[in-house]
This record gives sequence, structure tokens and C-alpha cells, in this order.
Amino acid sequence: MGCRDVHAATVLAFLSGTASVAGLLAAVLLPNWRQMRLYTFNKNERNVTVYTGLWIKCARFDGSRDCVIYDPQWYTAVDQLDLRVLQFALPLSMLTAVSALFLCLIGMCNTAFVSSVPNIKLAKCLVNSAGCHLVAGLLFLLACAICLTPSIWVIFYNNYLNRKYEPVFSFDISVFIAIASAGGLFFTSVLLFLWYCACKSLPSPFWQPLYSHAPSMHSYASQPYSARSRLSAIEIDIPVVSHAS
Repeated sequence: MGCRDVHAATVLAFLSGTASVAGLLAAVLLPNWRQMRLYTFNKNERNVTVYTGLWIKCARFDGSRDCVIYDPQWYTAVDQLDLRVLQFALPLSMLTAVSALFLCLIGMCNTAFVSSVPNIKLAKCLVNSAGCHLVAGLLFLLACAICLTPSIWVIFYNNYLNRKYEPVFSFDISVFIAIASAGGLFFTSVLLFLWYCACKSLPSPFWQPLYSHAPSMHSYASQPYSARSRLSAIEIDIPVVSHAS
């Protein structure tokens, strides 16, 4: 596998990263991180379910899809620590993943459209395609950690709320979407790491510029010292004949 070819692995990694970012965006916007179900014993009233998101809160009667109470300013008064952490963690994870997608796209475009033999004067300034994919894989892994940790914490914090108050709290679909998106980010990073390890030759260092030596310089490599010494000895042994006047 050569680093200078666009492979299905890099394309699949880009598509997987894009789908994961889309999943994170849906998890951030949906008001379905936690449900609080309130029961009533009055036959003339209906039970109420409060849907809590990162930015809004909505209360609905059973069998209704309209919000009886809609609070669009919920993000300023979040009183649950896990949701407050998610307000910062998920956008940061999305920003990190988008940066990784941008690097991955740069690496693929450079591989597809840039000549394999660069100008010797610009060899040190060129974009390293393999390096772009390597850094992108690290960023995807970081985005996965930033997203996955607080998303799993929601489950444990929900159990804590049920023990502290009443067993009326339950986590909702956004938790599963966020965890699945984190799994997609992890899969993307592993795919890029596998591609990098497969396309790089084993003797090469972990981080290597695109051209440590320009290709046009290889043909001008100096001869071994022994060959030069033999030539010098031959040149020294040649007698010099001078013509007498």
C-alpha cells in the first residue's frame, strides 16, 4: 500500500468521521438527554413527562406532542452537573472532529492532485499526506474521549438522581446517539492509524516529512570513499612527462 495513492480506507474514514459529526450535532440539538416522568393519581389529569436537553426543556402530557411548558432559556439555568459539562464537552468534541475532517480532506486532496516529484526548492514546504492522516487520527481519538466520557457519566448521574430523589429520571435517546457517535470517531481514528501503519515503510521514523531528501538529489549521490581513494591513487601514480627545450 503506497502513501501516494488515495485508498478506500481513507475515503471510508472520511465518511465515517462525517457521519459521526452529524450524529454529535443531532445529539447536541435534540432535547432528549433526560426524562423526568411525573405521575398523578387524579383520573381527570394526565401524567406529565419533562424532556431535558442541553439547551431547552419541554414538558408534555402523555399522548401529546406539543410542549405545555417550553423553556428556551434552559441553557442559562442548568442545575444538573452532567448536562452542564456536556454543554462544553460536545461542542469541543465537534470542533476537534471537524478539524480532523479538514486535515483528512487536505491529505486526500494532496495525494490525488499534487505531483509525486516536487520542486527541489519547495520540497521542505509541501504538505505531508501521511502526516495529515496521522494527526487527523489523533484528533478523532481526542474527540472520541471528549464526547464519550461525559456521555457515559450521564447514565451514572441518572442513577444518582434516582437514589437522591425519586426513581422518576431516565436517560433518553441523545445519550445513545452521542455514545454511538463516539464509537464512530474511535473507528475512524483506528482506520486512519491502520492505514498509516500499512502505508509507511517499517524502517522510516514515526514522523517523517514528505521528502527528507528531494528525489532529484538521489542521482547526484557521492561515490563511496574507497572508490574515490582508488581513483586518487591512480591519478597520483601517473608520471608527468615534461618536454625539454
